[in-house]
Amino acid sequence: MNPAIKLALDRLEDTVHLGRHLGLFARPGDIFTLSGDLGAGKTTLTQAIGQGLAVPAGCYITSPTFSLLHEYPGRMPMYHMDLYRLGSMEEVEELGFEDYMYGQGLTVIEWPDRLENLMPADRLDINLVLISEYSRLARLTAWGGMQPRLPSLLREL
Repeated sequence: MNPAIKLALDRLEDTVHLGRHLGLFARPGDIFTLSGDLGAGKTTLTQAIGQGLAVPAGCYITSPTFSLLHEYPGRMPMYHMDLYRLGSMEEVEELGFEDYMYGQGLTVIEWPDRLENLMPADRLDINLVLISEYSRLARLTAWGGMQPRLPSLLREL
């Protein structure tokens, strides 16, 4: 298991700052997985990632819980997946989500545990732990090709 970097996000502004930074840091083909309880701030973080990617203000980023996938334009496409309603990796395969995960944009995946064996080897896992109404603890774990890039992300925070 890779060691996790822990970041205290004491205010909503801290979560937004982290997300914007992640959007600026992202490269085509990157995959960020977001986990945490309902209400932990996954969609808020994704909205801020979109700001860092220059998603136009008129493209309001919402949770794709019922549609499963939303695509947003920006300096590169952002594919926002919410796998909460899926029961297995077979459903992920049937829906063709792997095509997005290895595309030319940034893929942000909520509820990545549904991927099971399809979990990408190169990714940044972000686990949000709810501390209070506005306070979170973010645990960032880099895997594969994302590992050597993590120090530069942290330096710029």
